[in-house]
Order: sequence, then C-alpha cells, then structure tokens
Amino acid sequence: MNPISPFLGCDRLYLRALVEADADGPYPNWFNDEDVCRGNSHHMFPYTPEAARAYIRQAGQTRESLVLAIILRDGDRHIGNIALQHIHLVYRSAEFSIVIGDKAAWGNGYSKDAGRLICDHGFRALNLHRIECGTFEDNEAMKRLALHLGMKEEGRRRQAAYRGGCYVDVVEYGVLRREYEERWRER
Repeated sequence: MNPISPFLGCDRLYLRALVEADADGPYPNWFNDEDVCRGNSHHMFPYTPEAARAYIRQAGQTRESLVLAIILRDGDRHIGNIALQHIHLVYRSAEFSIVIGDKAAWGNGYSKDAGRLICDHGFRALNLHRIECGTFEDNEAMKRLALHLGMKEEGRRRQAAYRGGCYVDVVEYGVLRREYEERWRER
C-alpha cells in the first residue's frame, strides 16, 4: 500500500497528492506516448523524470491548482492524473483536466469516477461556481466525459491548436454549480 494518504476516494479508485516518487514510475512516459497525448497538448518535447519531479514540486506549492494522482484501489496502481487548474477564488472558477496514461485502464469508466470526485470537491469544498474545460475537436473521449459531468458545449475556438501538421478547433465546455448539483441529485 502506498504511504501517501488518499485525498478523495470512491469504491474503485482514490485521488492523492502527486509525490516525487511518482516520477520514478510510469507517469513520465505517458507524456512521451503519442497515443496517450493524442487528445492533449503534451508530446511537444520529451518528458523526463526530472521534468516530472519539477512539475510535482511546483504543483504542490500553489493554491491555484489542485493536481492529483488517480490510483486504482486494486493493486494501488497510478493510472493517471486529474486537476482543477487556474483556480480563481474571486470568480470562483477552475479549469478541469485529466489524463489516463495507463492504456490498460482505458475504457473502464475511471475518468468518470475521478471526474465526479474532483468536481464534487471543487463545488463543495472549494466553493466554485463554475468548472470548465477545452479539448481538441476530435477528442471524443474527453467530449463524452465533459457531457457526462454535466458540462454544456459553450463554444469553439477555431484553429486554436496545432497538432499533427494542421490546425484544429478547441471545443469549450462548462458547468455551473447549480447545473452540476441538479444533474447528480437526479441519480
């Protein structure tokens, strides 16, 4: 069992703080894998354990981001990271992001479980009013996750990212606290 205490959890997984020891596991290689990075803005430069350690140190020292490791309870396996970033305490908003780097964990609904945990925390503990995310127009998994979490498509930034030799649109999603609570009260 990992000595780092869970921060948030459900039956199948828990979220905990990233620690420098995570840089010695599979985590840095996720961002060197073209398949894992197909839906995000990573994979521009090689990602090293040293870069991961620097990111982990920085992430642990700010109140503008909440970056957590996604850990499967079965086997205590680190399968991805999830975050609320750009937390704005005056506007009471944050940007949601997630990566499931362990391809063996894809398609099992872990992102839905982790997304619910961090959004619940954002609205209830951090008193956020709004959570948003943006994704490449062809990132169907992230678009489905945003809709699952109760987000609504709010707009499109045309040709806002350069990927695979061409410019692609970024689709923006957002959910307000009231909408989120109504969605999950029904279930």
